[in-house]
Amino acid sequence: MWGVMMINDILKGIPLFKCISEEGRARLADALRYRSVKKGDVLFRKGGKGTALFIVKKGKIRLALPSRLGGEFVLAIASEGDFFGEETLLGGQPCLFDAIAMEPAELLMLYHQDFLTFLNANKGAMQLIIGALSQRLSYTIDLLADSCFLNISGRFAKKLVELATAHGYQDGEDIHIDMHLSQTDLASLVGATRESINKELRLLRRKGLVSSQEQGICIHDLERLKLRAH
Repeated sequence: MWGVMMINDILKGIPLFKCISEEGRARLADALRYRSVKKGDVLFRKGGKGTALFIVKKGKIRLALPSRLGGEFVLAIASEGDFFGEETLLGGQPCLFDAIAMEPAELLMLYHQDFLTFLNANKGAMQLIIGALSQRLSYTIDLLADSCFLNISGRFAKKLVELATAHGYQDGEDIHIDMHLSQTDLASLVGATRESINKELRLLRRKGLVSSQEQGICIHDLERLKLRAH
């Protein structure tokens, strides 16, 4: 369990909380609750009641739409500094997606009433929340457009570029996506079948654009991959 002082220090590094005063952070640190989760743990399910704003301190959380056939479509991957769950607290609607830990993770939670109190006292945070909701709406529209106008090759290339930008690190001319993603995981990110992704990976490897490694996927030519995405 973390102490209030330690949580206060952590808040300074999270964009959502940079706009508040030292005194405000101290009060917020007292209201936040710490939670650690294991890989595969479910934070909430689509249709459930939203109870808290979740802030990722460490690890990655998969935000996904489940299908009736047991599959899923991944909307986003929340990592360090990201937050989610605010839309249900603001709108009073059921949870819009599943939130599942992709790996061991550490989270901070701000429960409903404390979240509203925090927003009322910090107009800058409210603006950031509104900005985040606007970005997610734009992203959702982009996903819809991609599913209508891009084939699987284009969608997969675009998703690899996005993963490289959000979760990659440079090693010479290569970019390593440091995430343990199975072909099933990649398929759920694109809205395709595992067999289709297997075929695309073989093609990209033959062209020298990517390679599969134990730690994740390595991109050897990001610019050519971007061209495939369009």
